[in-house]
Amino acid sequence: MNIGIIGCGAISGIYLENLTKSRRVRVAAMADLDASRAKAAAAKYGGRALTVDELIDARDVDIVLNLTTPDAHESLARRAVEAGKHVYNEKPLCIDPAGARNLLELARRKGVRVGCAPDTVLGAGIQTSRKLVADGAIGKPVGGLAFMLCPGHESWHPDPAFYYKKGGGPVLDMGPYYITALVTILGPVAGVRSVARMTRPQRTITSAPRRGQTIDVEVATHCVGILEFASGASVSATLSFDVHRSRCANIEVWGTEGALAVPDPNGFGGPVSIFRPGDQDWSDAPLVDAPAHNARGFGVEDMAVAIAENRPHRASGALALHVLDVMTAMATGATAKIEPPQVI
Repeated sequence: MNIGIIGCGAISGIYLENLTKSRRVRVAAMADLDASRAKAAAAKYGGRALTVDELIDARDVDIVLNLTTPDAHESLARRAVEAGKHVYNEKPLCIDPAGARNLLELARRKGVRVGCAPDTVLGAGIQTSRKLVADGAIGKPVGGLAFMLCPGHESWHPDPAFYYKKGGGPVLDMGPYYITALVTILGPVAGVRSVARMTRPQRTITSAPRRGQTIDVEVATHCVGILEFASGASVSATLSFDVHRSRCANIEVWGTEGALAVPDPNGFGGPVSIFRPGDQDWSDAPLVDAPAHNARGFGVEDMAVAIAENRPHRASGALALHVLDVMTAMATGATAKIEPPQVI
């Protein structure tokens, strides 16, 4: 199937590196509000540099890969769906659940698919963890923890302002990796209790080319939540742009018969470590046959093959909507019941 990419910013490079080598899909075109970036990407990777309107209307584009900033995810995805295209959004699916529900309903009526990052959960690290829990390797899951702790993105990203606007913050930016991983391993979330705060109203950029400029912060930057899963397990999750250094684990899952140390969900690989009563120490589990390298774009490929084979795709809009419901409650410091989806 032919892919058209909208958004040729920082994240597009790894998608283009992988998808232009794929035997399952072909990158036909790319577009960006900055036409020079689309032309540079086309010159490097092949395909046509188009305007956004031209790409959405292009007859040889089957799937629109939407790599724009979060505030544009819903509007561009709706335009593509209206044009009869399948859509795969970068995370999050949209910046609010109501918009995401409307998008999925529109896609259902139009008979097209919606997919969404992160596809890291399809990698060897999370898939091995999922299989171990499903196979009962640590007994019945009781609880766990998840930590995403960093001082913010203004020290490295060339244009970090959007991380502190609506649709940004640690929960909607990095939370998709962690919450999607937990849902993949433990199943759907049924409830959320959280506390969220904005620690500083402004941030100073220390990366080029905007070094020294200030950003007004509009979102919570430190969030602590308790996720109650439909299975009965409960997980404490802290997602923060206010922590300079930490020794906390990425994710641990604790069961009645052992414990599991899950690797960084922002990557595809391992190691996955397991501990059982009677063991002297943690041991690494063999990884399942799934990507362990930086395979971003794998979810798009899976969606293209699933469409051809008339089967569900795994990095689905339904899964992304459930994760968005959880993250929205967490980011606003809410206590909320979450309706577990019938299919994710």
